[in-house]
Amino acid sequence: MNKKIHFFQSINFKIALVFILLLMVTLEIIGAYFVKQLEQQNIQTFKQQVQTPAYVNNQLADDLLKTDATSANKEIGNVLADLNNSADIRVVDSKGIIRGTSDVNDQGEVGQKTPDSDVKNVLYNNRSYETLSYDKKNQASYYVTIVPLINPSGDSNSVVGAIYVRANMESVYKGINSITIIFLTASLVAALFSSVIAIVISRAITRPIDEMKKQAIRMARGDYSGQVRIYGQDELGQLAVAVNNLSVRVEEAQEASEAERRRLDSVLSHMTDGVISTDRRGNVIIINEAAADFLDVDDSAVIGQSILQILKIGNDHTIRDLLENQTELMLDFSSHEHDLILHAEFSLIQRETGFISGIVCVLHDVTEQQKDERERRQFVSNVSHELRTPLTSMRSYLEALTDGAWKDPKVAPDFLHVTQEETDRMIRMINDLLSLSRMDSGTVKMDMELVNLNELFNYVLNRFDMMIKADTSAADNNRTEARNLPANKKYSIKREFTKRDLWVEIDTDKFMQVIDNIMNNAIKYSPDGGVVTCRLLETNNHVILSISDQGLGIPKKDLPHVFDRFYRVDKARSRAQGGTGLGLAISKEVVEALNGRIWVDSEEGKGSTFYISLSYQPYDEEEDDLWDEN
Repeated sequence: MNKKIHFFQSINFKIALVFILLLMVTLEIIGAYFVKQLEQQNIQTFKQQVQTPAYVNNQLADDLLKTDATSANKEIGNVLADLNNSADIRVVDSKGIIRGTSDVNDQGEVGQKTPDSDVKNVLYNNRSYETLSYDKKNQASYYVTIVPLINPSGDSNSVVGAIYVRANMESVYKGINSITIIFLTASLVAALFSSVIAIVISRAITRPIDEMKKQAIRMARGDYSGQVRIYGQDELGQLAVAVNNLSVRVEEAQEASEAERRRLDSVLSHMTDGVISTDRRGNVIIINEAAADFLDVDDSAVIGQSILQILKIGNDHTIRDLLENQTELMLDFSSHEHDLILHAEFSLIQRETGFISGIVCVLHDVTEQQKDERERRQFVSNVSHELRTPLTSMRSYLEALTDGAWKDPKVAPDFLHVTQEETDRMIRMINDLLSLSRMDSGTVKMDMELVNLNELFNYVLNRFDMMIKADTSAADNNRTEARNLPANKKYSIKREFTKRDLWVEIDTDKFMQVIDNIMNNAIKYSPDGGVVTCRLLETNNHVILSISDQGLGIPKKDLPHVFDRFYRVDKARSRAQGGTGLGLAISKEVVEALNGRIWVDSEEGKGSTFYISLSYQPYDEEEDDLWDEN
């Protein structure tokens, strides 16, 4: 016995409710869009009404240029009085002094310095400013615009003042609110009438549906003899015919549906990756979009083709191999444009009787995993090689000392000196590796402080000047052991700095390490008598620091890899000069940790230039003056 369905649970109520909700949602969306467009249009019209014309701005700019302030202020007042504008308008000169106001009751402001920071920013930046604000004190919305006044006869960047306009927008919003209330009232009336219509329509729709429900219940009990009454030739009538035909065909379709369901379940269970399904002969019958993208084929064109041909494994495997072994394969589809390595896993589609009806191949993209594994192996190989070289050298010298060379007063000190240098080299390498490891794990603490970059850069370069002088002196005295700079080789450092102090927030110690690394490379690879040019400039809220040398340069093919770990353009020369291949990699990690960017430009035979870009926020000059006063 069927449980009685209440009205609020019936499909009659649901259809009516859906119809009403759709109507209300549609009306609300249309209304919201209409009101929003109306609001934008009214605001735009209001803005055009309160903004001052260009010729007025030019006249005010001419008045501000007059030397007689009293006469100029009077002229400005006359111009503002003739505007017939309901907005509050003020004219401010380039020094922030109010030179005129449209408020006749507040003329005392004239001659006073404006306290508005937005006006100061417009004067400083030479950029117009506008905003919509809400005054809690007056409980009103205001439109504020500040436009710089440019010297009509001078440079386009010559600001002589600014015009400040503040207008009350309550009249705009009141009109919009009135229209909104009218629209909501109309929506409620429409909803009431639509409710009645929806209930009537839903009853007419649900009557044949109710009969089809009864027939479906009989079919569920196994009785396929009943027939549904057909009320018309519409969609519901066609549905009734389909239900009658369904009762005849359900029994004979059950076995075919069960086999198809098993096949689809097997495919759907692997849809997170690329999936290929075949028949028992290995011909593709289903391929999903992911698999087609992996293999770069048209999913409709490969239907019927052998899976061996699609996966390009026909030379090494057969369909029988896949059916009997279900092997897992690694397939390399890499090309010059991109890398692609797929892990292919095969499984069988079997019926309950054990009959094999096909194969399912699941493709998983393991390109990144393989790349990480290669990089890990390469890193281990590089570290092993870099440590083995100094260890082998040390072993040779120590064996020589053990065999009796320590007794030779001429040879022994040299052997011990080489051993010490190789030890220092390994210590530097291990320290660099530890620094990179801490950066990779995110455990490095950045001690940020506000630093004058001009002074810091000069300080580092002064140290290198002293190093060059010390090495030159050592060379003159036949002593070259102090530095890794070639004996009798002269250098000079050229500075091209902006005169403006550039204050940036950085970790001083780590940033000095970056400059040291780049300067060491520049000095090492510069020719005798070469010039290392160091520049510092400001552009687009960034500080650009660059170091240029006149060395051999970097080949174009090596440029993308110069910041890779253990990468050397000239391996033999770099090792001979004591490099570890980690300095630039550490520099890149430090600069990126400071939210900056580092890159290099180079041309073979003409030297290299390393650039460092850091975010920079210029100080407000008034704030600087305030600090100076204190």
